[in-house]
Amino acid sequence: MKIDVVPALELSPEVSTSWSAAQASAPRFDSPFLSPQWAQAVARAQGPASGVQVAIQHDVAGLPAAFLAVRRRGSTAMPVGAPMCDYQAIVTRDDFPADPRAMLLALDVSRYDFCHMQADDPAFHGHGRGQNTSWIVELAEGYDAYEAQRKAAGIGALKDIDKKRRKAEREVGPARFTALSDSRADFEQLIAWKRAQLAATGQTDLFKTAWVMRLIEALFETRDPLFGGGLYTLHLGDELVAAHFHLRGGGTIHGWLIAHDPKFERYSPGLLLFQDILRGMDGGPYQRLDLGAGDYRFKRELSNRQLSVMFGFLGAPSVSTLARKAVYGLREVAESLPLGPVSALPGKAMRRIDVLRGLR
Repeated sequence: MKIDVVPALELSPEVSTSWSAAQASAPRFDSPFLSPQWAQAVARAQGPASGVQVAIQHDVAGLPAAFLAVRRRGSTAMPVGAPMCDYQAIVTRDDFPADPRAMLLALDVSRYDFCHMQADDPAFHGHGRGQNTSWIVELAEGYDAYEAQRKAAGIGALKDIDKKRRKAEREVGPARFTALSDSRADFEQLIAWKRAQLAATGQTDLFKTAWVMRLIEALFETRDPLFGGGLYTLHLGDELVAAHFHLRGGGTIHGWLIAHDPKFERYSPGLLLFQDILRGMDGGPYQRLDLGAGDYRFKRELSNRQLSVMFGFLGAPSVSTLARKAVYGLREVAESLPLGPVSALPGKAMRRIDVLRGLR
């Protein structure tokens, strides 16, 4: 079995093409987070010491058949771009049976921690410690068919959004949607809203980290139709009321940074903008809007497909693997006890620590 390990920025055009072809071979790989372009964008943002590497497993004919991108930190590995990365998987060609343990050995790490591994990735079966749901809007047949499907399912969310749009236009001004906006002012306003949102909810300010800002700035400037960021905005009259910055790749727009002006909260401007994006996808290169993980009502009501993702780790016998196993054991015991909010504390602490590890 041949496994090469290559820094993300040193991938040959031939390997990148093979990786992209493997991505295109299965719908579950159609995410910009699973692309070679994502690994390279993160590596550029994090700089020469990023540790972003790709393990490439070859088939019996010697052709690249499986691709695993990680960020190597000492004896452990983590997802590329974490905590900004919403999916992980080993991208394989033609259902090739990848060997993740051999890949980790080639990467010279004893443990790989993952946070949004696709739960149907056969290479990681049995290594998850919990699951979440990612919510996806499939638009293969266009917006009108999607709207009719939601109505037939008894979901009135789109009708409610239409009512709020009429009310907003009546009381504030006409709605104006802009896809792939190049407005620097609107981009900066979105970041300001997101930072205020994180501060208000007691979460880590991701945007204080230099590589995070370099990454999203570079993606904002990337106009490549095959991969890049996308700023989507909604104005009512002359007022910017909502802005989304999403990641684009393949046939997918992935919901990423979402915020709105709190003074227009009563109109649900974020939902108005989601509807505009969905309508604007008709006839274009994107067939799905991935809303990501998180159990929010709007995601449940808008989505027509779900994908399970899991968190956990895969490790070889080592001190770091034993330590991670012990921490998960403590977390599982706490979550099984009827202690109310106290039961969730170990899990929250682990997530906060992993965010900080990723930002370093």
